[in-house]
Amino acid sequence: MAGTIQQLSESVVIRSLKRFRDRYFPNSGRGVKEDMKPATDTEEEEPQLGFLDSLPVDLQFLIMTLLSPAVICRLGATSRYWRAMVRDPLLWRYFLLRDMPYWPSIDHVTMPQLELLDVPLVNEDENLDDRKEGEDKGMESKFDYMSEYLKGCPSCRQQWLPSRPAYQLVTSFLQSLVPSSEPRYAMFGPGMEHLDVSLVTRLMYAPDVLPVSGTPHRQINGVGSGISYMFNNQHKFNILTLYSTNRAERERARVEQQSISNKLFTCDGADDSGYPIYSPAPQVQQVCQVVDGFIYVANAEPGKGGSMSEVAQIRAVLSSAGGSTSRPLLVLSCVSREEPQAVMTTSQQNSAYRNRARCRTPCVDMAKRLGLPQLANPWMVQDTVAESLSGILEGISWLLRCSGVKL
Repeated sequence: MAGTIQQLSESVVIRSLKRFRDRYFPNSGRGVKEDMKPATDTEEEEPQLGFLDSLPVDLQFLIMTLLSPAVICRLGATSRYWRAMVRDPLLWRYFLLRDMPYWPSIDHVTMPQLELLDVPLVNEDENLDDRKEGEDKGMESKFDYMSEYLKGCPSCRQQWLPSRPAYQLVTSFLQSLVPSSEPRYAMFGPGMEHLDVSLVTRLMYAPDVLPVSGTPHRQINGVGSGISYMFNNQHKFNILTLYSTNRAERERARVEQQSISNKLFTCDGADDSGYPIYSPAPQVQQVCQVVDGFIYVANAEPGKGGSMSEVAQIRAVLSSAGGSTSRPLLVLSCVSREEPQAVMTTSQQNSAYRNRARCRTPCVDMAKRLGLPQLANPWMVQDTVAESLSGILEGISWLLRCSGVKL
């Protein structure tokens, strides 16, 4: 992704916008033509040149890079000129490549079509400079980067979620008074064992985040245990941890920096594509058939993970769930500790911060690495920090909603 963003540099976008303005809005820097006046002007009023319209294109582009996606869309509603500028596919392709590595979550609904980023910037038969404003319907079907960005950006998803009708609020309140069954989730993955900070231990001793509402009780012979938590002081759920082996072997392998034999799965060979084929152990299959969903803890630290066995083991677990494709999969893309100076507001995430090398695998790359877009089950990837448990509540909230819990 880094090579692609370098290919689509700011100068390329500015050059494209400048050619577009010079061709179809040649007087935007000297005056506004009659068909370009803002939508709020009346026929009797003399069209006035807007301050932003008179700025050079490179300054207009700089301003747009500092605005939120919602504000950019509102800017496009002010005049025909800005509508054409903010809908330029090259502009939103640049935003998509720039911001995707910093999205803290992605799911099966909002995952961008990454194959759109592999197409050439300009096709031989479809040149961006030959596209007039209002005549881009044919290109939008294949190069609608704006829709891909707005669909995937977490801040856009939260801002444009439809409001719940009043009767649904009353119904949710009444349903909260009725005791519901306690959802159970199986948690597994290398991030539970390979990180310097244990996510499971932090969960057990973080009453301010997820209070423990039930004492641990053994569910599998020496391999895992179940703990009940309370979400939002209202909804109980159970997490059944599935370790690859017992604690003594895990600690010895960590000290000696050696790999251990995963007792949760047995390898049955490889398929035609070279992917290993795994079968869950009998006790793991029993767990997969009774739980309501799965939590996979992935190691998102740089240079960790990425083996084909991860994809194969996730598929093996999901296929053992009685053939049901409705059970959700939450992927906690986990690192041990916060990045230095990573706690920033949205307005502070400027270009200087974005240009820094990020010390974790982006959630979009994690979804691609684990082959999640090919799954039939609903899934979500959530950036998580083991030490602070940052992001864990967002992931659990999504998981509970997928299980039918009214939050």
